[in-house]
Amino acid sequence: MGLGPQLNDLLARARADLRMGVPVVLTGGGQAMLVMSAETAGVARFDLMKEQGDLDLVLTGRRAETLKARAYDGDVARVVVPGEADLSWVQALADPADDLRMPMKGPLDTRRGGDCELHRFAITLVKSARLLPAVLMQEVSEALTLAARENLTLIPADVAAPHVMELAALDSVVAARVPMQATKAGRLHIFRPEDGGEEHYAIEVGRPDRDAPVLARLHSACFTGDVMGSLKCDCGPQLNAALAQMGQEGAGILLYLNQEGRGIGLANKMRAYALQDQGFDTVEANHRLGFEDDERDFRLGAQILQKLGFSSVRLLTNNPNKIAMMERNEIEVTERVPLKVGLTEENAHYLAVKAKKSGHLL
Repeated sequence: MGLGPQLNDLLARARADLRMGVPVVLTGGGQAMLVMSAETAGVARFDLMKEQGDLDLVLTGRRAETLKARAYDGDVARVVVPGEADLSWVQALADPADDLRMPMKGPLDTRRGGDCELHRFAITLVKSARLLPAVLMQEVSEALTLAARENLTLIPADVAAPHVMELAALDSVVAARVPMQATKAGRLHIFRPEDGGEEHYAIEVGRPDRDAPVLARLHSACFTGDVMGSLKCDCGPQLNAALAQMGQEGAGILLYLNQEGRGIGLANKMRAYALQDQGFDTVEANHRLGFEDDERDFRLGAQILQKLGFSSVRLLTNNPNKIAMMERNEIEVTERVPLKVGLTEENAHYLAVKAKKSGHLL
């Protein structure tokens, strides 16, 4: 291993570039593609790409369904960008904010046939950058020359794709005592993923026995609920109730996972909130944005528990998917401990949708 960037480093660079509106180059399957996020693209770079040749807007099958565009590839749709289209046309397709005001955005011409693995990988990459799942793509020749000339990050997608789907290893950075309202015997552990992603935290209450099932909660970050006290969800009350119960029992582990908005990020979560104000429920809003119902990866929780020395838990949750994921990743769930708190007039519909469409035990 030399001093230069490894695959993890290149992927982190690519995510940062996409967030800044800088294109990246993907290679694989005998193809090379120039890729730029539709959300962060600027007019100058968009115009340059159009001048260079045919340009596609790649959307997820979920978003294509909303737009009544044919997704011949199933999970992705390759929408042909017309010669007269400008960047605002592209971004209106990527972002559903004005779908109700301008429902007819077609007819849209979508491509069929050919290999679309690079397109799938590009969507995965932009999702991991917490951007809208929509990318501008253009086939290019002499990828190495282009990347070197324009100083663009080049990713060998055929090598990177399986790697992206793997869970990045977490390194324990530091731990320190933190007295809390729920308990004075608190300790905060910081874990940092090797892929340069967001850090995750474990709040240890007391001194839990590593040889017995620990009272545990996998809590996904919720800025609006945990910090702002939003009444649109039950996250803040769940966080406080879980810590309080651990404090009362004298021991527990709360994992605070930075997977805001069911894994789509705070900005996209606010886009989903805006769609909810238009009458869509949580799941419908996610689909209109181009995401799945839930984009979180609970394998993170299992990895942190194992690093802390735990192999079995009494899991504070209403979500059967968390239990299944723990069991699949060698964490025994000896008991599901219900956590039914925080019902408000404002979130009653949200909770009903979680029960009906996501299987939560409410």
